[in-house]
Amino acid sequence: MSAIDQPSIALTHVPIPTETDRRARWLRVARWTALATWAVVVVWRTVTDGFAFNRELLLLYICTGLAAASIGQGRRMLYVVRDWLPFALVLIAYDFSRGAALLVGTPTLWHWQADMDRWLFGGTMPTVWLQERLKLPEPPWWEVAISSVYMSFFILPYVVAAVLWLRNRDEWKAFVRLFVALSFTALVIYAIVPAAPPWAAARCTPTDVSGGPSDPGCMFRSARGVPDGGLLGSMQAVQPGANDWIERIVARGWRVLELHSASALIDQGQASVNLVAAIPSLHAGLSLGIAVFLWTRLNNVWRPVLVAYPLVMAFTLVYTAEHYVIDILLGWLLAAVVLAALWLFERRQAGRVSK
Repeated sequence: MSAIDQPSIALTHVPIPTETDRRARWLRVARWTALATWAVVVVWRTVTDGFAFNRELLLLYICTGLAAASIGQGRRMLYVVRDWLPFALVLIAYDFSRGAALLVGTPTLWHWQADMDRWLFGGTMPTVWLQERLKLPEPPWWEVAISSVYMSFFILPYVVAAVLWLRNRDEWKAFVRLFVALSFTALVIYAIVPAAPPWAAARCTPTDVSGGPSDPGCMFRSARGVPDGGLLGSMQAVQPGANDWIERIVARGWRVLELHSASALIDQGQASVNLVAAIPSLHAGLSLGIAVFLWTRLNNVWRPVLVAYPLVMAFTLVYTAEHYVIDILLGWLLAAVVLAALWLFERRQAGRVSK
């Protein structure tokens, strides 16, 4: 056989991993190891201590998870603290808003909101009307839904922000502007115009709140036995076995699922924040703001949910005595003003870039 007829042997070139390849592989392993560790810790704490209804703990979970997912992504991990600092500042400012109200010294509103609700509904107090007809001795199944909707205020904004941070930084910036602008505007109003919620009005008489105190002793007792139902008015009818006074019942839906730890966390959180931050309702304003923000960013199939969310939130707040209807309307108005202002700002910024 000649040399020409001999079969040729093809040699396969095996590339030798470079230092960059080895580093990228190590970082990938480190990233997935960190994410797995983070997931195990979160699941373990959830199983042992319950869901993260505490906003500070939820924020810690999200930030550590984002930091783990950012390993090997350049400077992205360093941006976690910087980018999520505004959310932490909002939480701190909210906790200090009561002190700001005391510093300003404006008397707390106790009568105006109740009078406005009676005017809006022809003399009927919506919270009293709803609890007369719907409140049962034990929470029905649908109170699980309204407790969940109420708690979504403390969870949903941070989850939306986390998803946007991972997917689209420009969209994330737009959402942060909405969240911070809406929250800080509301906090300024709380400092200037402190206002008591319905559950507090049901516990206090006109004499108790003469002069507009921000934390009268009546706020910390039960509404049971308060003459004439306090400032809110007495219940004229009641379902068999249900208490015949207005109660703050937003957390009791969790009892249906035996989530007593969640209910305790809500009660603890409610006792530690500004109790006279009712006007405007930030629950109502932020729920509407999120719905409007996501309207064009989600598939059309989600639009019924986006319409229902702020409406169910409004029902929840009134039924559970967390807010008056006027608080909710003012919260929606605040959201509309902030959304319009941000839209104008973004249009102006886009115009400057195009020039």
